[in-house]
Amino acid sequence: MAAPPRLSPVLRLYLGLARVALPIWKTLLKRRVARGKEDPARLGERLGSAFAARPPGPVLWLHALSVGESLALLPLVDRALSDRPDLAIVLTTSTRTSAEALSRVGLPTRCIHQMLPVDAPVPVGRFLDHWRPSVAVVSELDLWPVMLTRTHRRGIPMLLINCRLSEKNLRKRRLAAAAYRDLVGLFDEVLLQDENSLDHFSDLGADTGKMRVLGALKAAARPLPADPVMLSALRAAIGDRPVWLAASTHESEDKGIAAAHRSILAHRPDTLLIAAPRHPSTAGETERILSGAGRVARRSRGEAIDGTVPVYLADTMGEMGLWYRLAPVSFVAHSLDTGVPPLRGKNPYEAIALGSVVLHGPCVIDFSETYAELDAAGAAVLVEGPEALAGAVLSAADPAILKTRRDAARAIVYAKNDILESTWQAIATHLPDRD
Repeated sequence: MAAPPRLSPVLRLYLGLARVALPIWKTLLKRRVARGKEDPARLGERLGSAFAARPPGPVLWLHALSVGESLALLPLVDRALSDRPDLAIVLTTSTRTSAEALSRVGLPTRCIHQMLPVDAPVPVGRFLDHWRPSVAVVSELDLWPVMLTRTHRRGIPMLLINCRLSEKNLRKRRLAAAAYRDLVGLFDEVLLQDENSLDHFSDLGADTGKMRVLGALKAAARPLPADPVMLSALRAAIGDRPVWLAASTHESEDKGIAAAHRSILAHRPDTLLIAAPRHPSTAGETERILSGAGRVARRSRGEAIDGTVPVYLADTMGEMGLWYRLAPVSFVAHSLDTGVPPLRGKNPYEAIALGSVVLHGPCVIDFSETYAELDAAGAAVLVEGPEALAGAVLSAADPAILKTRRDAARAIVYAKNDILESTWQAIATHLPDRD
């Protein structure tokens, strides 16, 4: 057993209430099942039972919140299993969408996905009793107090990896700064994405002596999957038409995207726009706005791409691997609108990993360092508005420009492979020696 950690009054209050919170968790889970946010077949895992069989030997526990965070861990999974044939991995997530995404991608034989148990002593205790992990690794900032304090109490080495604390998140956490300081203090090592995060953790009073800045693990992420049969069919339907993608769009950007596409069509009337809204629930309004650029074919209605449709609305989930493969140039959205509050940007590496050149707007505060590096290397292009977006799309149609930007992006991703290796080595030092 590890020595009892220092706990702030707020954290002690949470842990005290957690002892009687299981009925509340059960009620919340029932409501989430009714809304389709939980898989009823996996509620047992959430409540600390119905786990998969534990393999023999050491177990590495990796945890990530949802889809993007868990997919970013897959190269780390591959690296760990390659280096340690005796190792098994249990990968936990907290959302139904992440479970479905991991199922589509497929996990290696020695990696088992489980739903994270709710943050109450009994489910967490059952999880730890069953899996008996040799090391616990949490990605980013999905910090659950019962989970972390109970893991620490058992003397299990703990690492926080791929972690980023933005200015916005710092402001949100100031009211409970001592609680977050103490939770971060439970980890043996903390691996950060950027220098700003180091400063922000220092502002919270965290021990920065155990922290290292490595960079974003998402830069080394496995490419998003795509159904090869569907990909072939879509390529055949598109033919040799120019294609660009507006990825993860926010509704506030739809008018600007429609205006950009109208300008593009004035120069290249055969150009196809694939628009993939971040939230398919907004697709109806998006369709209405984009129809100002011409007829819209909508994927959720099963409508096909033909030789004349100028806009294809990809209003489905889990298919971004298709769209990035089809589009040689992608506007990575959630970045064009400067309203209040402004948009904050999305991860560009998903596009880069599949050879799609990245365009982005000015509102990328959540990825500011990433985009600054890409822009400086000529691997991405900043566009300030619809006309600049149209110009960048048309410019990228030049094969020489397209190749130059792709090569620059690949060089950056190759250089960031060190992040993956450094992360794995940090974890490996805490694993038991091989027999």
